[in-house]
Amino acid sequence: MERKINRREKEKDYEGKHNSPEGTDQGKSCKTLTTLNVGGYLYITQKQTLTKYPDTFLEGIVNGKILCPLDADGHYFIDRDGLLFRHVLNFLRNGELLLPEGFRENQLLAQEAEFFQLKGLAEEVKSRWEKEQLTSRETTFLEITDNHDRSQGLRIFCNAPDFITKIKSRIVLVSKSRLDGFPEEFSISSNIIQFKYFIKSENGTRLVLKEDNTFVCTLETLKFEAIMMALKCGFRLLTSLDCSKGSIVHSDALHFIK
Repeated sequence: MERKINRREKEKDYEGKHNSPEGTDQGKSCKTLTTLNVGGYLYITQKQTLTKYPDTFLEGIVNGKILCPLDADGHYFIDRDGLLFRHVLNFLRNGELLLPEGFRENQLLAQEAEFFQLKGLAEEVKSRWEKEQLTSRETTFLEITDNHDRSQGLRIFCNAPDFITKIKSRIVLVSKSRLDGFPEEFSISSNIIQFKYFIKSENGTRLVLKEDNTFVCTLETLKFEAIMMALKCGFRLLTSLDCSKGSIVHSDALHFIK
């Protein structure tokens, strides 16, 4: 009760300071804003955003239907996950669920949607989670081929974009400016990395491996790195190796499955 009185006194004091003609418009604008303390994280948004959907927890707070405790500064305090609340607020702003790439907290977000009584958000989270479950049950294929050709070189294909991203982050070009006019070392799409025009003997065409800072300048070494990463990520080799090739690295085509 004491908190409520203090909050009202602050509002009266604020209104008094903004009663002059110059501050009228600014005062009206500020009154439409609400600050929420969600698990220690402060969010400032418009009241119309919080009341976008009727009969929700946030709409109830703003319109006085639900009694909400206040923090020491007079802000509404909600004891929920402060980091995840940004996705709840963005849903209210955009009217759709937009999550960053690689988001893996669907179950936690579903709980937040249930707490805030946002049925639309809950349905979208559920749909997203179900799609991810189906995707995770699909077979993941990986193919590493070496055409021993300057125009083709080494090609790594995988129907899981996250593995391609790992390969990309593992290998970093350190001296692109010293390629003496040759095209880019490799091109990347969501499913393929193609190492083109990789000249083994060309000075300056060096790639560096992040973890141990080892310089590499052969396609065989890049292929070896891809193979080791595949095995670490749980891929299983399907290819029947030809002993005459000498080693797994010298095989023209390698196929993995997970």
